[in-house]
Amino acid sequence: MRVFLTAKWLNLINITYKVDPSILKKYLPKGLELDTIDGSAFISLVAFDFKDTKVKGVKILFHVDFPEINLRFYVKHNAERGVVFIKEFVPKFMISFIANAVYNEPYKTAVMKSEFIANGKILVSYKLKTGGEEYFIKLSADNRLTTPSSDSIEHFFKEHSYGYGTSHSGKTLVYRVDHPVWRTYNVNDYSHNFDFGKIYGSRFSFLNNQKPFNVLLAEGSDVKVYSAQDVSVSNRA
Repeated sequence: MRVFLTAKWLNLINITYKVDPSILKKYLPKGLELDTIDGSAFISLVAFDFKDTKVKGVKILFHVDFPEINLRFYVKHNAERGVVFIKEFVPKFMISFIANAVYNEPYKTAVMKSEFIANGKILVSYKLKTGGEEYFIKLSADNRLTTPSSDSIEHFFKEHSYGYGTSHSGKTLVYRVDHPVWRTYNVNDYSHNFDFGKIYGSRFSFLNNQKPFNVLLAEGSDVKVYSAQDVSVSNRA
């Protein structure tokens, strides 16, 4: 695999819900299985900032710093743990275009804004406008970083080395994502007004009234995203 994109991914909010595995079967690429805990699957609303973004080593004008919000779930392929995306929002058309063209990833372009304030507390917020509605995610945390243990719930949801998807021809794709283990802040409070049914489809409406299984805020780091490959080719590499 060759490096396709480099960036900093920072201030990652992850709000995770426990779901019935049957909800996600429709979105599961061929050859993968759900990554579960005690038979339960999980889906996460994730927001973070792209900084210093380069595609194949080149900065695209006006597409260097921007937020992303996505809905993802967790999968396995043999021993490799990764994520699959339901939908991803960014405010930059060229990022959406490249992601759809190269990875067939479900990106959409929308009006978005993010804010990070570090004083005595950490305050992070993300805003999204789509379908004529405005949505927000807000979180506060202690301004102190720790590294969760490798057997923690936080580690399970924030540390994945692979992204999976389906190509335009229906083949399962995999791409590697490299970054150091992320430190986390101790979350004090959070809120959001996302209407999952309106944004992601009626099958996710039940999340509007469901309490999250876990909420975390990760510091983030430099990342490298490698070019996508057919899973069968990746297995022979």
